[in-house]
Formats: sequence, C-alpha cells, structure tokens
Amino acid sequence: MVLRWLRTTLICDTQPWKDLKAHVEDIKKTHLRDLMNDKERCESMMVEFDGMFLDYSRQCATLDTMAKLYKLAEAASLKQQINRMYSGEHINSTENRSVLHVALRAPRDAVINSDGKNVVPDVWKVLDKIRDFSEKVRSGSWVGATGKPLKDVIAIGIGGSFLGPLFVHTALQTDPEAVEFAKGRQLRFLANVDPIDVARSIAGLNPETTLVVVVSKTFTTAETMLNARTIREWISSALGPSAVAKHMVAVSTNLTLVEKFGIDPNNAFAFWDWVGGRYSVCSAVGVLPLSLQYGFSIVEKFLKGASSIDDHFRSAPFEKNIPVLLGLLSVWNVSFLGYPARAILPYSQALEKFAPHIQQVSMESNGKGVSIDGVPLPYEAGEIDFGEPGTNGQHSFYQLIHQGRVIPCDFIGIVKSQQPVYLKGEVVSNHDELMSNFFAQPDALAYGKTAEQLLKENVSQHLIPHKTFSGNRPSLSLLLPSLGAYNIGQLLASYEHRVAVEGFVWGINSFDQWGVELGKSLATQVRKQLNASRTKSEPVEGFNFSTSKLLTRYLQASSDIPADPPTLLPRI
Repeated sequence: MVLRWLRTTLICDTQPWKDLKAHVEDIKKTHLRDLMNDKERCESMMVEFDGMFLDYSRQCATLDTMAKLYKLAEAASLKQQINRMYSGEHINSTENRSVLHVALRAPRDAVINSDGKNVVPDVWKVLDKIRDFSEKVRSGSWVGATGKPLKDVIAIGIGGSFLGPLFVHTALQTDPEAVEFAKGRQLRFLANVDPIDVARSIAGLNPETTLVVVVSKTFTTAETMLNARTIREWISSALGPSAVAKHMVAVSTNLTLVEKFGIDPNNAFAFWDWVGGRYSVCSAVGVLPLSLQYGFSIVEKFLKGASSIDDHFRSAPFEKNIPVLLGLLSVWNVSFLGYPARAILPYSQALEKFAPHIQQVSMESNGKGVSIDGVPLPYEAGEIDFGEPGTNGQHSFYQLIHQGRVIPCDFIGIVKSQQPVYLKGEVVSNHDELMSNFFAQPDALAYGKTAEQLLKENVSQHLIPHKTFSGNRPSLSLLLPSLGAYNIGQLLASYEHRVAVEGFVWGINSFDQWGVELGKSLATQVRKQLNASRTKSEPVEGFNFSTSKLLTRYLQASSDIPADPPTLLPRI
C-alpha cells in the first residue's frame, strides 16, 4: 500500500511529464535552422542578471516547450523545494541534514536557520578566523619553526575538498588583481593517494617555508590521512617533530583527532554537517587555502558573487531565473530528448578546472537510480559531464559533437580577457580570435551544412556524405563580462543551483553520495590482504578468481618490497 502511494509521487506520473513526452514528437518535426529564424522566440530565450547573459535560443525547444517545462516545475513543487532548502529543512533525508551551502556566502546580517539556530554568525566566526590567520601568515608575523615566512601552501584533501578549490585557484591565477596579491606565494593541492602526487606536490619546496592545510571533516578519510601522515613525515624529518604544530593546520570538526595528529586544535577551522563536500568550496575547505594565496579580500569578492546568484535563484521568476532555466533544460535534454551527456566548454583557459569540478557536483549529486523515497526510477536521471576549454576541445572531441552523437553543449565566454594580447598588424586580437570560435561553434552545431550547400560549392560527390553536417544540435551560451573573483563566484553558484533544480524535478536526493561507499569498503578487505601477504606471506584468499589472479600477479611482481620497509619519501 505504501509503495503504491510512493509510486504516485514520481514526477513521471504527473500530467506535465506526460505532456512533455507527447511534445517530443512535435519537436522532432522542427529544426534549429527554422527555430532560429523566429526572432520573437530567440529574444524570449535570452536572460540577463548582474552582468551574466544567458542565450538558450539554440536549444531544441519552442515557447510551448518552455511553458510545459514551467508546468513540470510546478508539478515538482520546485519553488517550495527551493524555499525548503533555504529555510534549513532536512532535505537531505537519507542523512537527516539541512543543505545550506548558501549560508557559507550569506551577508553577515543574514538569518539562515538550521534546527532552529541561525548558522550565519558561526559561518562568519570561521571567516573572521581565516581572515586573521591568513593575514598573519601572509604578513610574516606567523613564521615556521626556523623563523622563515611560510610562502608555500599545500592543501591536502580529495573530492570536494580539492576539485572546487582547485577550480577557483586556477581561475584566479591569471586575474590581474589576484596576481598582485599572490606575488611570491605558491598554492599546491595534494589529492591522490598515489605517491606520484605526493612527489609532485613537494617537488622544489622547502619544508621550512611550507604550510600544510589538511582538509578532512572527520579526520579519518583514508587517502587524505595517509597523505597527511606522509607530508608530516616530510616536515618532521627535516625540522623535527615539534615543527608540525607550526607547519600544519586543519579544516575539520574532529578536534580530538586533530590534536592527536600533532596539530594545535586552535589552528583547526570548522565546517558543518549541512555542507556537502562537493558544495564546500565556499567554506574553510576553499576559503582558507585561497585566502593564504590571494588574501581574504579577493576571496570575499568570490563569496559575494556566489551570494548574488543565491539571491537571484531564490527570488527571480522561473522564466528569468538562470539556474532554474539551466536545470529545466537539462531535464528536457536528458529525460525527454534522450541526450544523457553534456559538454562544458569554457572559452577561457583560466576555467580549465571548471568542468572537472562540475563533473563531481553534477554526477555525484544526481547519479542516482532511486527517488528520494527509495523507489527505482523508471526514467533517466543524471548527466554525464565532461569538457575542455575552447579552442583546445575543438581539436579534440568536437568531431563527435558535430557529426557523431548529439551532446548538448554549454558555451561559456568572457567579454574581457584576464590577460589581453594585441599584436600590431594582426586582423584581430588574440582574445577576439578565441571569441570568434565561441560565437561560431554554436551556430555550426545548430545549422549544420546540407548536401545542397556542398553541391553548390562543387564538392566531389563521394565526399558529400562525409562533409554533411546534420545540425539541429542543441547548445546554450553564457557570456560573463570578465573573469574576476566575483564572476567566478557567480559561475560556481549558477551551476550548483542548476544541479539542485534537476534533482528537485527528478525527485531524487542530490545531496547524499552512497555510491562512493561500496568500493571504499571493498578496498579495506584488499588492504588487509596486501598487509597479510607482504608481512606474513599469506596466500590471497576470499576473492573471486579474477581479483585473486590480479592480486597474486601484483604481489609476485612487487615481491622485492621488504616486509617492513624503512621510511622512504619521494626524491624529485
């Protein structure tokens, strides 16, 4: 009886979903070549907010499609779901938690409650602590064990503790204002448990001038803690064990384990259960390492950009709401048109780490097979995200996008380059050359090229099938005025909320990640086996034939490793 009631709550059982399913047949009869001739339609598919300009006129959608998508949003109670998130309700029901990454960038006087308590003062308490600490390090008043200033930072963390901060750092590295603040400083990230990543992260660094930020909420994440112990050994072997307290700080809530590790609990920066890892870049997870590199004032601009989109997402009507539009169009492409992938194509090298971050935000959030009530989904949900900056991507995978599978594309362009270059005598500047491609590619995808056009160009008959482009391939264009810290914050928040919109409509929990657990628990069994085989020469047991064969081969081929090896650190 309960299951039957739950099944009626699936979005695919609603009339708006059924109307959209039927509407697909109408859309199949259209082509973007014709849709793009409708000026009124195109104009209505352009939205501007706070300098950001979205043009989704190259989506395979009509005004009727959009009206039907708004009806679907209504059926999914999208407005109420957004309000529930902002009001601190436990919308992450499988973990019984609020979802309040918006509180991380809220103004100091805002009120955002979780379990009846305004969390904004706690957020600002940590932000103020980060401001003070980062200024001490940057000014040289906080020094290392030998009295030298700490100019190099290694941030140790994985997943959401790494991808978001890395994206923002990479985007700021060439921003003229941020460059000034970062002079003489380095920020590196250590994520992978692969010792090669350790070697790369410490190559050329001096322990005397290095500060390490260990990011782990529980201080138990296997990869992060092994890397942290490795870097602790690197520091203590050079400077002595007492140096750890001067050279290592933590972003964690487990003060007991932080102190046990050798880090002063006063140098631990908190974050909260209502912050999911992939949504934590605006917490101490990202703000601390970024403030050490660029100064808190730059990072505060990033937070303000994100906050601007937070307000827009909560208050703007759906037809003018950038994250809502992005999310609804994704649902349309995935669940109705049957296009499961999405290419994120920023025409800015500074955004080279944006697609990898959104990969996690999107695929870890919405890679679900059951509804929030635990009912298996009878429809496709979640997107396969990938991307590369233009024009690099054009010389990599655009062939498939133009003439192979249909993959909806997000084109992200910047009006003013962070690093403009002008060469006397050139037809256009370097940035104009880049942006020529940003404007051309969406039209090439939309219009394609017909056999008739090729015949008029006297193309050989046998080459016509190879040079024909079907067109009718959907994309959207997002144009930002520049790429400073504020704009980076806007871009991040727009995509975070887009993912939430998709999840709310699909009726899934976008804020848990049980799918990452199984592999980790199986790795524990393998870890025990490797230890037993290395130290006691025990045979491989308890695995299937394939895994046993692979493990045995691995152990035999690496049998020269001693059972109890002495400490060995990378040497680059």
